[in-house]
Amino acid sequence: MKHVISPRGVCPSQLEFELEGNIVKNISFRGGCNGNLKAISILADGMSTEEIKDRLLGIKCGFKSTSCADQLAQAVINAAEKEQA
Repeated sequence: MKHVISPRGVCPSQLEFELEGNIVKNISFRGGCNGNLKAISILADGMSTEEIKDRLLGIKCGFKSTSCADQLAQAVINAAEKEQA
């Protein structure tokens, strides 16, 4: 199922990804640091929701309380919970 969210506290205005069971695919960000976000998207593509949670949740960007990677992890966790409900 495709999910589209508006991240909070980071530069990108939109985050999209698909969940196939517990596997995250086709991750893309709109706005933000283009090269870094392409890298995160490619590296996280095909990971399970648990892997993304374990690796990315809680990462901070500078003095911010979150980061693009953290926002991806939070979005994946929330999407997985919604799909299971």
